[in-house]
Amino acid sequence: MAEIQESGGKKSNSKQKKMTVRVDFTPMVDMNMLLITFFMLCTTLSKPQTMEISMPSNDKNITDEQRSKVKASQAITLLLAGEDKLYYYEGEPDYKDFNSLKQTSYQADGLRAMLLRRNRVAVQKVNELKQQKADLKISEDDYKKQLSDIKSGDDTPTVIIKAQGEASYKNLIDALDEMQICNIGKYVIADMADGDEFLIKNFESQGAYGAENLAQ
Repeated sequence: MAEIQESGGKKSNSKQKKMTVRVDFTPMVDMNMLLITFFMLCTTLSKPQTMEISMPSNDKNITDEQRSKVKASQAITLLLAGEDKLYYYEGEPDYKDFNSLKQTSYQADGLRAMLLRRNRVAVQKVNELKQQKADLKISEDDYKKQLSDIKSGDDTPTVIIKAQGEASYKNLIDALDEMQICNIGKYVIADMADGDEFLIKNFESQGAYGAENLAQ
């Protein structure tokens, strides 16, 4: 509310008058508090997005039968090396033959293409399930349950991620992102074995030797 006060000079016949305007901001403060309270009650806070990661267990009581649940034909081991280099091998490792190691990249035509190829059956089922959800044929709870069953199916690959000390944190995040993009439901982060270090070292040294021969 604004109040205007008029005050004249000492002489009664003075033509000039001074006006003092006083604005009361109390109602505006009350209105702002009401608006803040309204938005606090009506605004939905963003929910943090989390990613489930299976870490290797240190329990020594795990039996050999439990360790051998992952079939060798379904296992894919990623070796994250320094300088953004990425290697992998399928099945059981052959530490005596470094030629069993394959090199790829973090690009869409590298790691992602390989994982989509190995997990193509599950990817197709997930796409069909998403379409059913979009058509409102299944509920949200049914979608989550069926999605979990598809990703953890017996015919889906299991990815083992191992990182060298020279690998960057970004490399690990990029590899984990590909697990979500390619609908990989079974993946773990494990320590790099001495045999894995041997494969990388010999693979890189052989590559350098081959490049030297080509240059000659």
